[in-house]
Amino acid sequence: MKTKNYTPLIIASTIILIMVVYFLVNPSYEKSLRAKYHYTTGDYEMALSLAQESFNMDLYNRMAATIMAQSKASIKYTSYIYDAKDYLSKINTIAKQEFITDADKAKIRTMCKIMISSYNKLAPSVVIDTNLLNQSKKYKIDFEKLLEKVNH
Repeated sequence: MKTKNYTPLIIASTIILIMVVYFLVNPSYEKSLRAKYHYTTGDYEMALSLAQESFNMDLYNRMAATIMAQSKASIKYTSYIYDAKDYLSKINTIAKQEFITDADKAKIRTMCKIMISSYNKLAPSVVIDTNLLNQSKKYKIDFEKLLEKVNH
C-alpha cells in the first residue's frame, strides 16, 4: 500500500496561514481593510485618509494604493454630482421666473458648459462604482439637453 505524502499540502497551508496572520496583524493592512470598508460604504474621504496613512506605513501595500486611487476618482465623481445638483437647483430657480432674460439664459448656458466640460475631464474607470458613473453621465446628458434648449 502506498502512503500519501502530505508534506507539500502542509507546507502550502502553513505559508497561507502565515500570510493571513501577517495580513491581519500588520498595522498597514489593518488600516487598508478599514479604508476598504469606508470605500464600500461610500465614505470616500475617510477611505482616502486611511489608505494614505496605510500607504505611508508601507509603500508596498498595493491594497492601500488601489483604495487611494479609487477614492480619489470617486471623490471627483461625487463632487461633480454635487455641483450638478447645485447648478440644476439654480437653473430651476431661474426657470420658475415669469420671464427669463437674456442674461439669465447666458447664466444657464455658462452653467451647462461648465458641467459638460467638467464631465469630459473626469476619467472613467472600472474601479469606480457604476452608480457614480451612471449618475454623472445622466447629469451630463441633462446639461447637454438644457444647453441645446437655451441655444435655440
